[in-house]
Amino acid sequence: MKRFALVVGASGGIGQEIAKKLALDGWNLYLQYSNGEEKIKVLQKQLEEIGVEGFSVQADLSSAYGVDQLLQQLFSVEAVIFAQGTSQYSLFQDVKEEEMDLLWTLHVKSPMMIIQKLLSKLQKGSAPSIVFISSIWGQTGAACEVAYSTVKGAQIAFVKSLAKELALARIKVNAIAPGAVNTRMMSQFSRQELDEIIEEIPMGRLAEPTEIAAVVSFLCSQASSYITGQVVAVNGGWYT
Repeated sequence: MKRFALVVGASGGIGQEIAKKLALDGWNLYLQYSNGEEKIKVLQKQLEEIGVEGFSVQADLSSAYGVDQLLQQLFSVEAVIFAQGTSQYSLFQDVKEEEMDLLWTLHVKSPMMIIQKLLSKLQKGSAPSIVFISSIWGQTGAACEVAYSTVKGAQIAFVKSLAKELALARIKVNAIAPGAVNTRMMSQFSRQELDEIIEEIPMGRLAEPTEIAAVVSFLCSQASSYITGQVVAVNGGWYT
């Protein structure tokens, strides 16, 4: 019996590694993206070489029609991983209303709507899982990333409450809270700023996307069958 997982944000640095790791675990995949079609095509070829199916699913989850656009392209789904989104770096007083709306829609509203409408499909799975890639800032907050920290904190609150509601339905709901990860998102910082960030991390380096993907693999496996409502910190000891 084929198992299908939906990776939301599959064209991103973390999303691509999650897809490849789940493929190695035997999952067939729906690869959601908004932009980055070429990256998805390359990823599909890599999945073919592994021996699984990877279906591209284009949907702009920042739009009013994005969720329906996504759902119309899905059939059987046993796991959903949310690795999409964008950061926002500035003083809070400079954050524009449209930036707040975008962050809320991408990180909170659209994922909530997707899960709500996929519950009937998830309940048919043998070991259904939902995993959010949240952030260290959703746990402790960050100056100059107030709006981003807020939506990531909302994801964590959603995970904790939904996990309790879905436990009897055998649907696991968990979050991963990475620290600084070596992806394109870090390109907004100068070399000096990156060095200063790394100095604050006890392990003395950024996380690699593969390290986040490994935790997703575990949370989507039978090995985590009694784990739900948890936030797994993958931050090199930065925040404990």
